[in-house]
Amino acid sequence: MSQLPFYLGAFLVVLCVLIVVHELGHYLAARWCGVRVLCFSVGFGRPLWQRRLGKDGTEWAICAFPLGGYVKMLDEREGEVAPAERERAFNRQSVGKRSLIVAAGPAANFILAIFLYWVVFMLGSQELRPILGTPPLASPAAFAGIVNGEQVRAVDGETVATWDDLRWILLHKATRQESVELEVINAQHEIALRRLPLAAAGEQGWVGDALVGRGGRFLRPVLAPLVGKVVPASPGEAAGIRAGDEVLAVDGEEVRTWHDFVLRVRAAAGRSVSIELLRDGQVVAVDVVPDALIERGKPVGKIGVAVAESPDTTREVRVFVRYGFFAAGAKALGETWDKSVFSLVMLGKMLTGEVSWRNLSGPVTIADYAGQSARLGLDYYLKFMALVSISLGVLNLLPVPVLDGGHLMYHIVEVVRRRPLSERAMEISQRIGVSILFMLMAFAFFNDMNRLFSG
Repeated sequence: MSQLPFYLGAFLVVLCVLIVVHELGHYLAARWCGVRVLCFSVGFGRPLWQRRLGKDGTEWAICAFPLGGYVKMLDEREGEVAPAERERAFNRQSVGKRSLIVAAGPAANFILAIFLYWVVFMLGSQELRPILGTPPLASPAAFAGIVNGEQVRAVDGETVATWDDLRWILLHKATRQESVELEVINAQHEIALRRLPLAAAGEQGWVGDALVGRGGRFLRPVLAPLVGKVVPASPGEAAGIRAGDEVLAVDGEEVRTWHDFVLRVRAAAGRSVSIELLRDGQVVAVDVVPDALIERGKPVGKIGVAVAESPDTTREVRVFVRYGFFAAGAKALGETWDKSVFSLVMLGKMLTGEVSWRNLSGPVTIADYAGQSARLGLDYYLKFMALVSISLGVLNLLPVPVLDGGHLMYHIVEVVRRRPLSERAMEISQRIGVSILFMLMAFAFFNDMNRLFSG
């Protein structure tokens, strides 16, 4: 529970930024097209704050329920409009202008994603090298001949620089082909090719990580059980653990590596454990109750201490990746395009049953990922925000009534028929759209609860 305010805050920041950017896209396009904007709201329900600003007296509001927002424009279909203002009504605009205003919201989300990726790629970040660990027995990675310590240099000839690059490329390729060829290099600088099958990803409904699901693991370096940092106000600090302490045993069982220590703490969620430490040549015993945090639906123990990594080990498994201004921009565009197309492909596979609906996430899962990414650092948090912004843009372009894509669909029908849909047809389609959205939200929330309580 101690992490809840932080995770909730990280989630609300992401949510508010994406909603404001999306609605700002609609607002700016409407103003550019000469349409009068009556209200710009972040959230729904009772206003917590509101002001009228500008010569048009636009009402700006922040409301109690933050899952969404809207821009209300002058429209003769929603109320009487003064004759002098009719030319500024949304319904009086050409199909082209109305479509531009509608499409500007999702477009703003894509532009935000490009900007965020651009910033991250220019500033640079510490990334994990794509070094593979020992795969589980009888896994596809084991049958492919992958051995501990091999670093992936390329996938089907496409250069791989980081672990995240490797995961993304494999996930992307798994939607189109049954296997890939990994070019790997070992500690002796020997290059080899490994054929890794991917077909099982689709057979399993695409649940989880495509690389991990095939038996791919990251190299786990052997680190001494030496404490490098203690998080303030954590169970570890409360118990008296200090930076520089060496962990000798947990509940009387000897600890040889940091990984041993982590496993024992994780298994002790919510119950007291006795930890023996070596400090300044003296053995010190402390009792600590690890916080019980939920990961993948199961409670795991955390005490708020970090390992003292040696510089040699850090250099071995990490690489600093940074791009120049133009290279970062090109990569940001490519990243946004690839993830947008991939999102559409996966949505299509959900409809055809090739992809499990368990992959659909709701606000609880998004909040969890927001908190996790924020704890990892600003670069991870901005990447997460960019990914959610892309998802929001793609979702809003779907041809579902009440979404932006549904309104664009109305405009296409209007062009074909050379007259708008009847109000009755619009009303029926809106009800259908609301029902579809409600079902999707309910299913996403069910998935959230299922992950939270059953793993």
